[in-house]
Amino acid sequence: MDTIYFAKGAAFFGAAIAMGVGAIGPALGQGMIGAKACENVGKYPESGGNIRTTMMIAMGLVETSAIYALLIAGALVFMGYYIQ
Repeated sequence: MDTIYFAKGAAFFGAAIAMGVGAIGPALGQGMIGAKACENVGKYPESGGNIRTTMMIAMGLVETSAIYALLIAGALVFMGYYIQ
C-alpha cells in the first residue's frame, strides 16, 4: 500500500518538474524575441508594423512549448489522483 503513495508522489513531483522546466525555455525565448523586436523598431521605425506582426507570430510559436508542458503536467496530476 505504501508504494501507491510513492507512485502518486512521483506523478505530482513529475508534474512540478515538467512545468518548471517547460516554462523556463519559453520565458527566455519570449524575452529575446521582444528585445530584438524593440531593437529593430528603434533602428527601422518605418517597418514597425511588420516587425510587430512577425514578433507576435514568433511569440505564439514559442508559447506552444509551454502549453505542451502544461498539458503534460495536467495529465500527470490527473493520473496521480487516479492511481489505485
